[in-house]
Amino acid sequence: MWTLRARIAIPALFAMPCASISAYAQSDSNLQPPVLNPVGDPAGRVFSLVEIERIALAQQPQMLSARAQTRIAEAGTGLARAPLLPQVDAIAQYTRETGNYVTRPGAIPTTTNVMLAAPTTSLTQSYDYWNFGLTGTQLIYDFGQTYDKYHAARETEDAQRATENATRFVVLSTVRAAYFVARSNKDLVDVARESLDDQEKHLTQVQGFVTVGTQPLIALAQQKSAVATARVQLITAQNNYEMSKAQLNQAAGMHGGTNYDLGDENVLPVTGEDDPLASLLKEALKDRPEVASFVKQREAQEDTIGSAKGGYGPAFSAAAGLTAAGTALSGLVPNWSAGLILNWPIFQGGLTVAQVHQAQAVLSNIDALEDSELLQIQVQVDTARLAVRGAKASLGAADDALTNAREQLRLAEQRYSTGVGSIIELNDAQVARTSAAAQLVQARYGVASARAQLLAALGRP
Repeated sequence: MWTLRARIAIPALFAMPCASISAYAQSDSNLQPPVLNPVGDPAGRVFSLVEIERIALAQQPQMLSARAQTRIAEAGTGLARAPLLPQVDAIAQYTRETGNYVTRPGAIPTTTNVMLAAPTTSLTQSYDYWNFGLTGTQLIYDFGQTYDKYHAARETEDAQRATENATRFVVLSTVRAAYFVARSNKDLVDVARESLDDQEKHLTQVQGFVTVGTQPLIALAQQKSAVATARVQLITAQNNYEMSKAQLNQAAGMHGGTNYDLGDENVLPVTGEDDPLASLLKEALKDRPEVASFVKQREAQEDTIGSAKGGYGPAFSAAAGLTAAGTALSGLVPNWSAGLILNWPIFQGGLTVAQVHQAQAVLSNIDALEDSELLQIQVQVDTARLAVRGAKASLGAADDALTNAREQLRLAEQRYSTGVGSIIELNDAQVARTSAAAQLVQARYGVASARAQLLAALGRP
């Protein structure tokens, strides 16, 4: 027996709504980040923060996974919509079979089966049998079981789009933090190099004094030790810069080594960064995609509950069929049929009740998770706001400290050159200047990192 079946969907017959992008998604162009070609070996390049961000949005694994989850949700919407559309099945069947008559117990006698009452048992005489058919069904009403399930899939898709956007903010925040750490380490390399240059200059000066006998030999040994320490600090700073670029590669999903450099840039002041917590929190709760995601998740689960409750009622469908069958292709006998179908599962062992209770419990869990997320957003906004305030205060203090340390070093160099100061005083002043310069670098990029953190907490790009 050979059988061919085909199922054909005919969406044109019933114009079901299929647009599932929410107003939130339509209003935020950031949901569709630019897709760039993956970066290979970045050797010799100078990357700006904007370039690193674009690379991360295009190829960072978290973003790729979130984008794939959105496509899965889109496909889920299509799967949920399919039962609402007409279902058409085509069948083409050929069989070769014997025609032995078998009396069925309890069958009502007729002229035909009385004549054939004697069973035949021939296995050598067989016949061709052809059967062609086309059947179609259309769901009419099932108390929301299917339609609510479709709406739930649409809301789930919208929720996943918002979740993808939330992932975007997480990735950007992580990239920015890693970028400014690396950028800070780059400037610390310059600080260490400047310190080494100063110590080598002091070494030349000390050697001259020791040669003419105005300074003891121990001063030369102390200064050589200071030069060696400064050289170690430079090597450490260079290594820290390379390691921070490796961490930046991981944050941005960049392949290749660390043989590249970073541009000189900073984060501009954030509008409203000095506003009170209540004002900033109001903005965050309005713009954060996590909030929009929970709204859509709740709507989807409410539709899921409605779909489950629809199981208490029957389902109405319409069906129609057309067949042609016979023992020869030239003599097929046509038939057609049409009718209405009522399917009502009266008792399924409490299945519907359990499904409703399960869906209601999931909704309660979503509400609890949303409350937790709102608290987390409040903490993030407050923490970022305080970090900006503290970083800006530290920046001013670090700038003053460096100014004073430079003046201290200038006076110590002057005193040493005139024979009044000691090598210990000079080295202490040099260490103080180096430390103050490092503090200023860290404070400067601390402000940038805090502002980037505040942008993410507020849901701004």
